[in-house]
Amino acid sequence: MPRTHDDVTIPDLTGRRALVTGASDGIGLGIATRLAAAGAEVVMPVRNRRKGEAAADRIRQQYPDAILRLEEMDLSSLRSVASLADRLRSQGDPLHLLIGNAGVMTPPERQETEDGFELQFGTNHLGHFALVGQLLPLLRAGSARVVMQTSIAARRARIDWEDLQSERPYDGNRAYAASKLAGALVGFELSRRSRAGGWGITSAVSHPGVAPTSLLAARPEVGRAQDTTAVRVIRWLSARGLVVGTVDSAGEPALLAATGSDLDGAFTGPGWPGGLGGPAARHESWKPMRDEAAAARLWTVSEELSGVRFPETTGRDQEPRPMMGG
Repeated sequence: MPRTHDDVTIPDLTGRRALVTGASDGIGLGIATRLAAAGAEVVMPVRNRRKGEAAADRIRQQYPDAILRLEEMDLSSLRSVASLADRLRSQGDPLHLLIGNAGVMTPPERQETEDGFELQFGTNHLGHFALVGQLLPLLRAGSARVVMQTSIAARRARIDWEDLQSERPYDGNRAYAASKLAGALVGFELSRRSRAGGWGITSAVSHPGVAPTSLLAARPEVGRAQDTTAVRVIRWLSARGLVVGTVDSAGEPALLAATGSDLDGAFTGPGWPGGLGGPAARHESWKPMRDEAAAARLWTVSEELSGVRFPETTGRDQEPRPMMGG
């Protein structure tokens, strides 16, 4: 049978404020539930208000005293991200945790965001990059921990600098892997820049392994009319406690990265061999994620594409070195 208990012990978060993207279902909902149960005020930015309200109701059914705040935001729209950031900054309340969990996965045909970016790169990476940048004053005020959720698909991914928007030809799996590698690279780069600039923010990267979430299920909004074969296999394995994780267990690495001590610059994921499932643990980051030159270059490119500028840090804003390797 699959594991049903929680592997990560979360400290008391009373008085702390956490923002979780993608909290309306799946792994994000599980993460938001655990943080609310620990006493945190949880900000839930959602694209679909009705779905978000249903998710909040589910949390309150378990924890009637949960402090939840629904906000509307579409990560695929830089305008929407900026609007949320404006609202939160105007209120001035510090943020202590930010978990970038939301994402879109492998639409069968290439799609673009309203800003003209390939949908996965624009949503999974640029949307989160812009959100962190525009919330930086609140994150600094809360000495926050930022966690970027990557994917096991990033283990052998690469950034194609000549085709960041996956235009020639489109391969949904390759574009997804690149978008999740990009998130990891800037997650680690945020840790380095915060230390260099004295921002007071810590940053870690997590991956959920493999679990039967809605990412590979039928999603008409991204052009997928029915469940993929892969998600049907994953559901079968998960229900029997074999190889892969459950939706709940898949959130544990992000919770460890968000609330564990001495995890600045750390990488967490499931602990079973192959990293597909199992209890959360700290791991060595995968080789593509350790390329600091690529991370610095991507940071600069992401600022240019998103229009969101971070403070300068000594030694981190020079022209990046050419990327080495694959």
